[in-house]
This record gives sequence, C-alpha cells and structure tokens, in this order.
Amino acid sequence: MSLGSLITQARKSAGLSIEDLSAATNIRGSLLREMEADSFSNCGGETYARGHIRNIATKLGVDPLIFIAAFEEEQMQVDRSMQDLLVEKGVMKEPQEARKVSWKVLATISVSSLFVVGLAQIIISNTSSLDIPEPIATASESASPTPSTSASEATPTEEATVSTGTGVELVIFAARGKSWLFVSDASGRTLFSGQIARGTTKTFSTEVSLNIKVGNAGGVDLTVNGKSVDPIGADGEVVSVSYGVDS
Repeated sequence: MSLGSLITQARKSAGLSIEDLSAATNIRGSLLREMEADSFSNCGGETYARGHIRNIATKLGVDPLIFIAAFEEEQMQVDRSMQDLLVEKGVMKEPQEARKVSWKVLATISVSSLFVVGLAQIIISNTSSLDIPEPIATASESASPTPSTSASEATPTEEATVSTGTGVELVIFAARGKSWLFVSDASGRTLFSGQIARGTTKTFSTEVSLNIKVGNAGGVDLTVNGKSVDPIGADGEVVSVSYGVDS
C-alpha cells in the first residue's frame, strides 16, 4: 500500500473529506488530492513535503513515523551517508563538530556500508547457527514470497528475528497482504521501521514489552508468547498495540 493510499485510508477512517482535512491542516485541497495520488512534486521540496506529511498524520491521529517511513522509501533517493540516516532515525546523536570530509568520500562509504550490511543479512538468513546482529533503526524488507495457490493465505518464505531480550516474544506473519510496520521496545528503541512483504514472517523479542504500529492491520496475523491473538483490525486500517510478558 503506497503512502497516498495510506493517507486516503486514514482520512476516510477519520470520517473527513478533502475539504475537512484542508481546513484542519491549512493545506490546499488540490495539493492534498495530488499527495493522495502519490504526487509530491508541488509540495515545495523535501522539507515542506515532510512538514505536510507530519501535519496530515497528526490531524488524522496517525503516528507521523509511519507516513514519513513510506515517504522516504517511495520518494527519496538514497544519497545520504549511513551516519545521517542513523541520526535521523534517532539511533545515534548528531556529531558536535562538523565533519571535514568530502561528499564523494561519504557517498563511497555509504554505498560500501550498504553492500556489507546486505551481504551480512544474506549470510545470516542462510546460516541458522549464527547469532542475529543488533538491529539498526530500519531493517531491510524481506524477499518477495513465492506466489500461493490460495488467494487469501500466503506461505511464509522467510523469518527474521530481532531480539533485545527474552521476556516477551511477538511473531508477525503478513498472511494476506503487505503492510507498513513500526516496532519499538519499552525504552522507545526502534527495532523495525519499514514494509513487511506478503508471506513474510518476522519475530521480535525483548525483556519488558513490545509496541507495534501496523499500516494494514487486516493483512497480518500475530502470535504473542506462543499464543495466536485475534485480528487487530481490518484491511488498510492503521492500528497501534502493545504486548508485555503477561500477554
């Protein structure tokens, strides 16, 4: 589901028309229609686009991180260094002194780092005896699943585990469709932020509690501490839930 579709779904779930949202956000109705059609070229640049997206998310009662993550994946080109990405996601603090390194060097380091991370993930996914590395702010999207013979159910194709403890375990299976997903622990640390493909299983564990936000609640099945839970929402619905040791 694209960012424009997420905005449309959230607006309709809130019972608002384009005109209602325009009045609430002071954003032109014509621009809102373009954004819901996944066109952000008339927002006035990346900074203004981000501001509009955060404003819209706030008025619709949606965590801005979900919309911003979708915007970054769909609209932005990867031309920043790994350190810039980590600072933006809140994983590390911004350096106090400006780095006196040319942008060409940073670009080379960024591409090299992304290659190393991708290679490591391939090795880890194919070697069950290796420990799962400490997660960074945004995990990579899993491989696309093999098409299923059933229209409503998908067969899991990959399981990635992110762990910061063993008190509570959450298994998320995108059984009926892909979904935007944001997972954090009790301390607010981001364990995953991105899209989970249909047919993909991801497992998270931590010591105290796990907080999740799902952009397509009807497309996923959850298992908490070994027990399947009831559906948390409908197709396209944005839902936030938390689970602890006693869940």
